[in-house]
Amino acid sequence: MAGTIVADTLSDGAGNTTAMDNAIYGSAKAWVNFQGGNGNTAGTINASYNVSSITVVATGQYVVNFTNAFIDTNYVAVITTAAGSSAYGFGTSDYSQTTTQFKNLFTLTNGGSTQTNKSVSAVFFR
Repeated sequence: MAGTIVADTLSDGAGNTTAMDNAIYGSAKAWVNFQGGNGNTAGTINASYNVSSITVVATGQYVVNFTNAFIDTNYVAVITTAAGSSAYGFGTSDYSQTTTQFKNLFTLTNGGSTQTNKSVSAVFFR
């Protein structure tokens, strides 16, 4: 049975309420924690929501593939990474953000080359 529920606020029954806008616009539309290090070329997903797979592009460079597409490309990505002790910074290269994937995440060494990530967490909001 399909249907629509229309409400201004949500309540947990214990006196805590929130506006529907908070639930719709303030919730992550996708998130993932994955391992990309230690010679792992598969981009093993540890846990995720609305992420179908991780594609390894090159050493330390990944694409997050979404299970369900975003409505447009105006979403926000928040990313953290744990890399080796020589990690210098984190960013994007050959960057593109489509409705079905976010690419290209990487970690730099202090020498300027890319480094394989031990663990990456990414959250996407729209």
